[in-house]
Amino acid sequence: MTLEPIRLPANQPPQFYRGGDAIAGLRGASPDKKFGPEDWVASATTMFGQETNGLTRLPDGAWLRDAVEANANGWLGAKHVEALGTSTGLLVKLLDAGQRLPVHFHPDDTFAKQHFDSHFGKTEAWIVVGTHGDDPRVYPGFKETLSKATVSEWTREQDVPSMLGALNSIPVSPGDTVYIPAGLPHAIGEGVFVVELQQPTDFSLTIEWRDFLASPEKGHLGLGFDTAIEALDTSGWDAERLETIIKRTAGDRASTVDLLAGGSERFFRADQLRADATTTLSLDPSFAVLVVLDGEGTLRTEHGGEHALAKGDTYVVPFDAGQTELSGTATVIRCRPPAPEERHG
Repeated sequence: MTLEPIRLPANQPPQFYRGGDAIAGLRGASPDKKFGPEDWVASATTMFGQETNGLTRLPDGAWLRDAVEANANGWLGAKHVEALGTSTGLLVKLLDAGQRLPVHFHPDDTFAKQHFDSHFGKTEAWIVVGTHGDDPRVYPGFKETLSKATVSEWTREQDVPSMLGALNSIPVSPGDTVYIPAGLPHAIGEGVFVVELQQPTDFSLTIEWRDFLASPEKGHLGLGFDTAIEALDTSGWDAERLETIIKRTAGDRASTVDLLAGGSERFFRADQLRADATTTLSLDPSFAVLVVLDGEGTLRTEHGGEHALAKGDTYVVPFDAGQTELSGTATVIRCRPPAPEERHG
């Protein structure tokens, strides 16, 4: 039986920080959860150290993770399976920061393999789809090169003013995107609403843990901060270097816009799709996650399936859906794993 795209309900595992009103607004839901700032879309990833929290349940009651493992070629395509196995290779979140997130970073593949027995680290990227408040900002990378000893001291002392003051502070607005390579220290500021793509793990090494996490152990994930900080990029990111990870796409009115900075394609892909009355977009077969930002439209599959899209909808699209067509007036973010040739082996 051919697989078809599936519309997914919200999936908001409990978090340690405030937010979620923008997610509720996008989905047309009432903001009834105090701690609902993240919606894990089409997730085959659990929260760190947990059995099922974070996983997406399909309408038939099965976990998406189990459905993919049972029919990996159908969901992911044979070339993907050859390169990445039965992992989707991708986690997509809606993230609405109701307060500034703590300063943290993520391990790369090599560190994650050594310390977490994982094929994947946690490189990520943010697509800003909304902002509120007077001064929405993100904080990517240290402005100047620091020693690991300095960062270790700030972590021991929980010297937040020094940590935050050392980071770049970048104002953002809808259409801006930021690619966050593994190791890069960062924080998302209050009032920033993003579609976040990341490798399919939940490895966050949080050097600013006080007032956010229950204990320092939850900051270093049991490794100890001395070991964790080995994975931290303490090099300086000046304005010229930041330009290699930040894109400003709001002015691009093309029907298909490649949203992310170069280099990110080894980890994931993201495009903004805009159909209109005169344009039907043809999309190659691929496992994909769709987030509908605005308007309405129809997604047709090559097997005759028709799926209505409306603002706030999230869909998972299996490889088996084949060539698909998007029509209507919808604005859609299409998130995909890396092309198999980018990540073979």
